[in-house]
Amino acid sequence: MTRARILAPLVLAAVIIAVGAFGAFRAYELRTTPAAQNEAVVDASTTAEVQAFISQGLVQVLTYDFANPDATTSAAEQVLAGDARKEYDQLFDDLAARAPGQQLVLNARVQSVAVTELDGDTAEALVFLDQTSQRATDQEATISAAQLSITATREGGTWTITGLDTL
Repeated sequence: MTRARILAPLVLAAVIIAVGAFGAFRAYELRTTPAAQNEAVVDASTTAEVQAFISQGLVQVLTYDFANPDATTSAAEQVLAGDARKEYDQLFDDLAARAPGQQLVLNARVQSVAVTELDGDTAEALVFLDQTSQRATDQEATISAAQLSITATREGGTWTITGLDTL
């Protein structure tokens, strides 16, 4: 038997092992990238659940009618928690003081919700929304657009907005 015939299977085995090891390393590397670990990219049902919650929740808490402020307050109790609730309370305390005199009505409409990160029970989202305001005292209406950075947290199966920042 020649030396080449003996070495050929050994070289072939070494090449196969090297290619297999490289493939295993690349597969591991791809699974551990931030995009692969972001559940917003791979868990469509939870991402859709978060989008729906944020969209509905923001409409409820950012829509306000001077004649029925309790609806907004009640929604805030269910939808907001933590820093988001504190910031909301400061904003709407001022609004509640001015709204009856102006007969102010606000309507919010979420244009888009993009869940940028989902990690277990915490989600980060970017929200684009429009808010129209109507004052009965002078029939003046305005429309404003807003971009928000939202943090939502799930506790006991229920999502709440815990972070609310204007961009």
